Amino acid sequence: MNRLHALIFDVDGTLAETERDGHRPAFNAAFADCGLDWHWDEKLYGELLAVTGGKERIRHYAEHHDPACAARHDFAALVKQMHTAKTAHYLQRVAVGQLPLRPGVAELIAAAHSAGLRLAIATTTSPENVTALLRASLGPDAPGWFEVIGAGDCVPNKKPAPDIYHWVLTRLKLPAANCLAIEDSENGLQAALTASLRCLVTPGEYTANQDFSGALQVLGQQEILTVKYLDQAKAIPDSKNRASPNHPASSYVSA
Repeated sequence: MNRLHALIFDVDGTLAETERDGHRPAFNAAFADCGLDWHWDEKLYGELLAVTGGKERIRHYAEHHDPACAARHDFAALVKQMHTAKTAHYLQRVAVGQLPLRPGVAELIAAAHSAGLRLAIATTTSPENVTALLRASLGPDAPGWFEVIGAGDCVPNKKPAPDIYHWVLTRLKLPAANCLAIEDSENGLQAALTASLRCLVTPGEYTANQDFSGALQVLGQQEILTVKYLDQAKAIPDSKNRASPNHPASSYVSA
């Protein structure tokens, strides 16, 4: 049995439900700032979440919905401008407390930190988004609890590619067998599994109906992520206990 040394958290949808009421309106505000009439409603944004990374999502939308904009000679600079403006709008929402952590997350992080487990982040969102959310939700010293924060463009390929997890594991100097990833989406789960990590999935409002085949455990939507899941993860020795790749992990852990 491999001893659990570290937890590696995704951020958006995992630590907090940031997408619908955080990133989405921030994107819309940024589009208005840049003189575009684009508007991402809740349904459309849910579909766009299949594309990981904010700048990548902007490019994808332009290519499919506004090809004239995508063909502009200054499009690359415009994407950067939009994403910078979007980050500023998002940080304003975080600062005023509009995006609280999901239930149980603060207690889990505090318990893991107190127990001596190493903590890390593996996300596609911008580094400033991560640190702002941690400070606003857990206190000014919270980013320092996380030994490694892998975020933004520190790797070339974003989830479902495993690059961000490989980057984090290299800096933790730990084998994947001694770590547990915590994700909310199919893309995140696939990134973790490809990096040979065990992965606990806590589905969010946009990801509840995705395929979580191969997850170590999948929580029901009404379940709260608590420290008990760490004990359960420690008790499962290897990948033999994961759901079969041909059978989605649909038997949820009871609360």
